[in-house]
Amino acid sequence: MSKVRLVWRMILLCFLNGFSGYFQIPIAPEDQEKTTFTCPYGTFAYKRMPFRLCNAPANFQRCMTAIFHELIEDRVEVFMDDFSIFGRSFDHCLKNLEKMLKMCEETNLVLKWEKFHFMVKEGIVLGHKVLGSGIEVDKAKIEAISKLPYPTNVKAV
Repeated sequence: MSKVRLVWRMILLCFLNGFSGYFQIPIAPEDQEKTTFTCPYGTFAYKRMPFRLCNAPANFQRCMTAIFHELIEDRVEVFMDDFSIFGRSFDHCLKNLEKMLKMCEETNLVLKWEKFHFMVKEGIVLGHKVLGSGIEVDKAKIEAISKLPYPTNVKAV
């Protein structure tokens, strides 16, 4: 049975969110000068990955994939700083969550506790409703888009 199909038969989900994702990634000292910027107060270089670096999203995703590589697809899905943990039962999901949190602790990855959802049967991820039976489009997003005014000029498009 394919791993992707297995996900849709899962019963319980946990949704976690990273805290200030990019800024948790240190920049190697020899590369810090490449991030130098000047302002009225002097010249500075970043010690942690700033949001605006052109390759920051790709580097951050690569970092998250490297940290959680042994869990991805079987127990966890990772997109940037959004983590979805799943399991067939409460105990299975709890064990997967424990492994995920242990890896976060080992790598000093800080999570945003107020955005956590534990042991739920559905949740919203990237504008889609994730259920034990599959993925649906979030109807609230469709409604919001359908209420947008029609463009009246080229700039509005």
